[in-house]
Amino acid sequence: SMPRDDDRLDADLLRHIPLTARVILDVGCGAATLAAAYRRLNPRARIFGIESDPVAAAIAAPHLDGIARPDVMDKLPFDIQEGVDCILYRDVLEQAADPWSLLATQAGLLNEDGTILICLPNLDHWRHAERALRGQAANAGNPVSEPFANPALPNWLSIDAMSENLAQIGLTLCAVYPLIADAAEAGAFVTAITPALLALGIDPEAFSHRSAPLRYVWCVRKAPLALLTVAASMLAPVGGVSHVRIVEPLQAMASDPAVIAYLSPGGDRERVDPHSPRIFVLHRPALSGKEGLATIEALLRDDWLVVTEFDDHPDFFEAMRGEDQLAFTGVHAVQTSTPALAAVLRERNPEVAVFPNAIRALPEPRNFTDPQAMTLFFGALNRENDWATLMPALNAVAATVGDRLRFCVLHDHGFFEALETPHKSFTPICDYDTYMARLGECEISFMPLLDTAFNRAKSDLKFIEAGACRVVPLASDIVYAASIEDGRTGLLFRDAEELRTRLLRLIAMPDVALELADAARAHVAASRMLAYQVAPRIDWYRSLWDRREALTEARAARLELARLGRAGGA
Repeated sequence: SMPRDDDRLDADLLRHIPLTARVILDVGCGAATLAAAYRRLNPRARIFGIESDPVAAAIAAPHLDGIARPDVMDKLPFDIQEGVDCILYRDVLEQAADPWSLLATQAGLLNEDGTILICLPNLDHWRHAERALRGQAANAGNPVSEPFANPALPNWLSIDAMSENLAQIGLTLCAVYPLIADAAEAGAFVTAITPALLALGIDPEAFSHRSAPLRYVWCVRKAPLALLTVAASMLAPVGGVSHVRIVEPLQAMASDPAVIAYLSPGGDRERVDPHSPRIFVLHRPALSGKEGLATIEALLRDDWLVVTEFDDHPDFFEAMRGEDQLAFTGVHAVQTSTPALAAVLRERNPEVAVFPNAIRALPEPRNFTDPQAMTLFFGALNRENDWATLMPALNAVAATVGDRLRFCVLHDHGFFEALETPHKSFTPICDYDTYMARLGECEISFMPLLDTAFNRAKSDLKFIEAGACRVVPLASDIVYAASIEDGRTGLLFRDAEELRTRLLRLIAMPDVALELADAARAHVAASRMLAYQVAPRIDWYRSLWDRREALTEARAARLELARLGRAGGA
């Protein structure tokens, strides 16, 4: 096994492994750091490894469902009856005696919609030119960032030769992704030799583009791709909801090589395949009157199918209540986070899909380090009415247990000020990564909701965030009773007294608290990961495109009905 910059390579490769993969074969898996990272995104996946280094293989084994040596490449000793969804070759294929025979054999394991990712060195990497100019050996320098120890690289590594060889064994090249490890140094080298490049008639920009990647990842399939483009607008992030509803789903879908997904303020066309389905997601739009209609029609002119993403009860927002509001009636379809919201939104547009909030990645647990103390986390927007009647119970517990209970408060300064204890910290409103980091340092997450029509339509996002971070959910029965198994994946309270007794129980019994937190994390890992939604989302978007004529007619009928209603009212 040759040395390589595993962390950087893993991070780059991780973005390209389809999140829908059920079975992965990692050829040249090393110590299985990539498998461990992928499992935090998709815990259901079965991952098998092939590794020649016995030390790396021993480290890898606990992270894999099976591991073998390369001498069994032709007949793998794994029980994979359901077929393989993704095969990874990491700095392996160029060392094989007969790479094309190996690739053809293992492609036979691949499901029809499976993906092969081949990581290969770039023959034109700038360090080769630098070393040649300095008269150094081809593999001198920093071995850690060098993907190949052998300077005599096979000539089939060029793009043209690769494409031709893949076609001969019945595989289709879908994409080539450059992996750039040292962008600043590459840029400095090109700048330094630009006069020489110009003197030789070589375009410095083209040389830079060609020589910067240390490796390429070749994305290969059995059949050509049927592309899907998904673009979305996004409101300025408040808390983590924008990321959970827009950014992370786009990134997750983009792990499928058949999907082009990106954030866009408008319906730009330059990144769109003109023959592929095109879905534009408007994040929580307020589309009133002529201005709102103009926004939608601009997207329609560019042949987008338009979807509104909305995850709160619209009647509680003044901007959404006008008769000329088109956010739901004026688009083809709507997506939301809960069945309760879907029921409300279907009255405005019958084409509604529910995608519950989900966790992108399971963080490494960082809490339960001090058995003598617990920290209660509270981070929420506009929840003053929800916690006001419960504050005396929190203060009573704080007075009873002293420094055994600490508080970590985000954003809500009123809550922080009302806590009658010196054992408290405050963080102003922050980005989502900071929010999750603070949550992960705590043992208990306090999640109060009053029984109101607005709250009853809210999602259980705070429960799955707490569970993912291995934090005990301590929650009202409103909303959370549908998600938390009381006494197993968290604790519910119905009033201040029940909150007091349950919080005291957690502080007195840290082992019970850890058991609840572990069960909550296991529940999220089993059923609430974003990876498990990627295929349903893609299927729904493709079905919308297939039905676009009927959806367009239904949209026109809704707008005409609304126009007649306004005319009749006038």
